[in-house]
Amino acid sequence: MNVGPPRVRTARRLARLLLCAVALRLFAFTPLPAGSKSASWLLGPFVRPHDTQPIIAPNKDSLFHSPIAAAGAVRWESLHTFNPAAIVRLGNIYVLYRAEDDSGSMKIGGHTSRIGLAESEDGIHFKRDLVPVLFPADDDQKKREWPGGCEDPRIVEAEDGTYILTYTQWNHMTFDAAIATSKDLRTWVKHGPAFVKARGGKYQNLRFKSLGIVTRLLGDRLIAAKINGKYWMYWGEGEIHLATSQNLVDWDPVEDQAGRPRVLLAKRPHRFDSQFPEVGPPPLLTARGIILIYNGKNAASKGDRNLPAETYSVGEALFSAKDPGKLLARTSQPVFKPEMPFEKSGQYVAGTTFAEGLVYFNHQWFLYYGSADSFVGVAMTSKLPKSAI
Repeated sequence: MNVGPPRVRTARRLARLLLCAVALRLFAFTPLPAGSKSASWLLGPFVRPHDTQPIIAPNKDSLFHSPIAAAGAVRWESLHTFNPAAIVRLGNIYVLYRAEDDSGSMKIGGHTSRIGLAESEDGIHFKRDLVPVLFPADDDQKKREWPGGCEDPRIVEAEDGTYILTYTQWNHMTFDAAIATSKDLRTWVKHGPAFVKARGGKYQNLRFKSLGIVTRLLGDRLIAAKINGKYWMYWGEGEIHLATSQNLVDWDPVEDQAGRPRVLLAKRPHRFDSQFPEVGPPPLLTARGIILIYNGKNAASKGDRNLPAETYSVGEALFSAKDPGKLLARTSQPVFKPEMPFEKSGQYVAGTTFAEGLVYFNHQWFLYYGSADSFVGVAMTSKLPKSAI
């Protein structure tokens, strides 16, 4: 019922419209579908544990007898441990993390990276394997992975229980993103670059990284999801693109009318992703659409004035569940950003919360991230039932 003089009612309506406009500008760069509540699709908020500290930090005592390093035994996780993938297996959380040894030059990307494995009963306290589970070896991927290594994993599970790992291959000259598969998280089969067979070899020399395969929640497991008879993957650093697959190993980029990879997300001036966006953890298919958690780098010029230049923080985007290339909404501000000292120190002092791992565990979402290219951190949501997802 309307009460009050006409001018008062008009003022109230204008105030409500203004508040709605502010809310939409805050939470959604692209308007939500008619009838939707702004930001109701977001995962989060993500909150750090009490008295938070890195959950995985470098260990100078870890030795690994490398099959190809001249030195033989290497301190494989002595300098930095960061950028983690995560999966739930047999009731526990497993994290696969990038570890850098003390070889090479003292600069970002100047060492050799290997992938380590850690297990937890609560998602916060982890016990690590003594040696890496994925590393450069004398195999058919050696030229792509030596001496730079295996970096930045993301992981999903197939319906048959096979684990699909996407990771970056780096040889100190060029890089690409590859696929590996496993049944137990410790023994991996390398399949090479994800796009090497696509379109007659058109993309075999493409420099690309950061692959996130779309998943759905089945029990406490995130399972690779088929949409319209295909698996889907968001990929890219600088611009975010799309690809499809029938077997989770061989992928085909989705192209635009000009025959180039279709651009779904690009940088935005004066936002947290003003330098570029980059794919985060495997995206999640929900009743509201596909939620893509991604990482944004803030530009030194025309960036977000509330963030230091070159900071990496976390945003979210929503795509249609029926059309994975259709953007429905996108946060205009980060949903998670560097705040703790260990997120602003290390080898990347501008500040980094670089999300790569997401699991649903004990009725909570756990987000695993690399901090300052030196440590692994975690943040969680409040407990919520699966019906709310």
